[in-house]
Amino acid sequence: MAAKDLYQVLGLGRSATQEEIKKAYRRLARRHHPDVNPGNKDAEERFKEISRAHDILSDPEKRKLYDEFGEQGVAAGFDATRARAQSQRYEWQQGTAGPFAGGFGRYENLEDVFGDLFGGAARPGPQVGQDLETTAEIGLLDAIRGVSTQLTIERPEPCAACAGSGYAAGSEAVCPECQGRGRVQLGRGPIAFGRTCARCGGAGRVGVRPCTTCNGTRQTKRHERLSVHIPAGVDTGSRVRVAGKGIPGSGGAAPGDLYILVHVRPHPLLERRDSDLYLDVPVTVGEASLGGTISVPTPDGQVRVRVPAGSQSGKLLRIRGHGVPALKGGSRGDLYVRLMVQVPSDSSETVRQAIQTVEAAYGKDLRSGLQL
Repeated sequence: MAAKDLYQVLGLGRSATQEEIKKAYRRLARRHHPDVNPGNKDAEERFKEISRAHDILSDPEKRKLYDEFGEQGVAAGFDATRARAQSQRYEWQQGTAGPFAGGFGRYENLEDVFGDLFGGAARPGPQVGQDLETTAEIGLLDAIRGVSTQLTIERPEPCAACAGSGYAAGSEAVCPECQGRGRVQLGRGPIAFGRTCARCGGAGRVGVRPCTTCNGTRQTKRHERLSVHIPAGVDTGSRVRVAGKGIPGSGGAAPGDLYILVHVRPHPLLERRDSDLYLDVPVTVGEASLGGTISVPTPDGQVRVRVPAGSQSGKLLRIRGHGVPALKGGSRGDLYVRLMVQVPSDSSETVRQAIQTVEAAYGKDLRSGLQL
C-alpha cells in the first residue's frame, strides 16, 4: 500500500506555513485523540498518522528532505548527498542526460550495455533496515519526570531454518532460466553477449519447495522485550526514537530504528496546558480571608505557598519552575495553584453564629450589580 501524502494527512497544501501546520495538527489531534475515541482502532491509527505527519513537517530539515525525496527522504540512514548523485547517474544511464541522451538502441539502459560486455548483472547492494513503530502509555507524572519502562515488540528477522532463502533445504533444482549455466545469452551471431542470470544470481540452481517454517517469506517474527527510557517533557503524540531497534538491514547494512508513539493518561488532580500545570487546592474561609501559609503538593514534592489575605475562590497563585520541563531543552513551565474556598459543612449553633458574623461583614448585596 502506497504511503499517504503527509500534507494530505493534515489537509494542507505543500505551501503551508509552519503556523498552518501547527493549527491543523492541533485541530485533528483533538478530534482523533484516543481519549475522545476510546476503543476506536480507526481513530487510533488516524491519530498516529497525524502525529507522524506533524513530527516531519514541523521540522524544517525533515520537511525539506520529504519534499525532495518523499518517504525515502525521512527513512533512517538516508543519505541525501548520495541520493542526489544516484539520481544524476540514473538520468545518465536512462539516456535522458550524458553521452547516451539519444537512447541505447536495443538495450533498455546503460547497465544492459555493460552487462552484455562484462557479464555483470545489477545486484541490490546493502539495504538499511526499515523503522518500526509501537505505542507506550504513561501517566502524567511520568511524562513530567521521565520514566524507564518495559516494552515488548514484534520484529521480523531472517528465517533461521532456510537461512533467509525462503526455500526448504535440499529442494534445489536446475534454474529454468539459464538451464544451470548461471548465465544467459543476449543477441545472436558474432555480436552475442552473455550476462549473469538474474533469477539464480549465477548459481545455476533455484529452490522449488518453500520453507515450511516461514512459508517462503524468508522471515520469521520474534518477540523482544526492551527497556526504554521516555524522557521528561513528552506529551501525547510525542515520538521517542530508539536507535537500531528496527528491522535488521540486509547485506550487513545497519538496522532501522524503533519509534515509540507516546500517549499520556490524564491525572485526576493535575491539568496540563502546554508546559504549565494547574492544581485546585482547597482552603478554609479563614485562610482565604486572613491569609496564611499552606503546603501544596508538586511533582517535585511539597512546597510552602503564601496565601494573600482577602483571596477569593478561583485566585491563581504561581509557583515558578514546577511545571513540565521542555523536551528539547529550555526553561521549565510553572505550576498554578487555584484556590478553592471551602465553607464548613458543620451546621452547629456555634458555626451558624460565626457565619452570621462573617455575613454581616459584607455590608452589601454582592449580586446587586449582576445583570445580563
